[in-house]
Amino acid sequence: MKDSFGREITYIRISVTDLCNLRCRYCMPDEGIPKVRHEDILSVEEIGEIARVFVNLGVNKVRLTGGEPLVRRGIIDIVQKIGRLDGIRDFAITTNGVLLKKYARDLKLAGLNRVNISLDTLDEDKYSYITRGGRLKDVLEGIESAKEVGLTPIKINTVLVGGFNDDEIEDLVRLTIEEEIDVRFIELMPIGESIKMGPECFISNEIVLEKVPDLVEVEREDPSSPAVYYRLPNAKGRVGIINPLSCKFCQYCNRVRLTADGKLKLCLHSNMEIDLKEALRKGQDIEEIIVDGVAKKPESHRLEDGQYVYKKMYQIGG
Repeated sequence: MKDSFGREITYIRISVTDLCNLRCRYCMPDEGIPKVRHEDILSVEEIGEIARVFVNLGVNKVRLTGGEPLVRRGIIDIVQKIGRLDGIRDFAITTNGVLLKKYARDLKLAGLNRVNISLDTLDEDKYSYITRGGRLKDVLEGIESAKEVGLTPIKINTVLVGGFNDDEIEDLVRLTIEEEIDVRFIELMPIGESIKMGPECFISNEIVLEKVPDLVEVEREDPSSPAVYYRLPNAKGRVGIINPLSCKFCQYCNRVRLTADGKLKLCLHSNMEIDLKEALRKGQDIEEIIVDGVAKKPESHRLEDGQYVYKKMYQIGG
């Protein structure tokens, strides 16, 4: 399945909930979010059906996101339905890791391949601050549980926030020395709650290379990956740098997103959506709708022109 610019669409991120058990300052409002009615989000069966159609159309990489996907009732059933589909070569979940100790073994048995874990700091007090009350201990135990059951390779996603965690770059990079863990630094994007943050918080990921000059770029295995990878000499893991603002990778984009309420988003930084939930519930041919929609995928995003997305990140899916 190709878009009108010849890009092969092989990757879908499926948000299973917009709820979260943390309140990260750049993502969630302090008071939380209004609870969506159960009937307004995709059911377990509907998620499985939409995933099946996408896999039949050539998608071979699926990632479950949120909110926090592990707070979704029926998450193991969702993983089982997708995990048994033929044709998927990479099936992952992005989680804050808080509940991973509880669910790691069941996720692996249900067919999940690996996990991406959001972790912005290694300092307990700073973690509690940025998440408004989260416990770093829970995440670290979750990482250990993921390693024990084989949800690997583990990728740690760190949103780089100026004045908050830019002094921890070296410590985070050192996590890659002894273990096969990838640490990926992601630029803070002006979406949702982060729009309220001061300009000093938005810094370029080039600071990573400045602070750790021993990093050596490694050969790019997948041109569609937004990360450029580096490695310290003799390190087992890698360091990824994802620059959605200072360096666009739109020409290689191979992904689409499905929100928890059933909207197909063709670009993270676009407000265009296609309602698959209503189409599915009306018995319409969603395969045809998806193919027609993918043909409308924009060539590139326009964040550099100050265009903002109306939805917040927890509503879109990470």
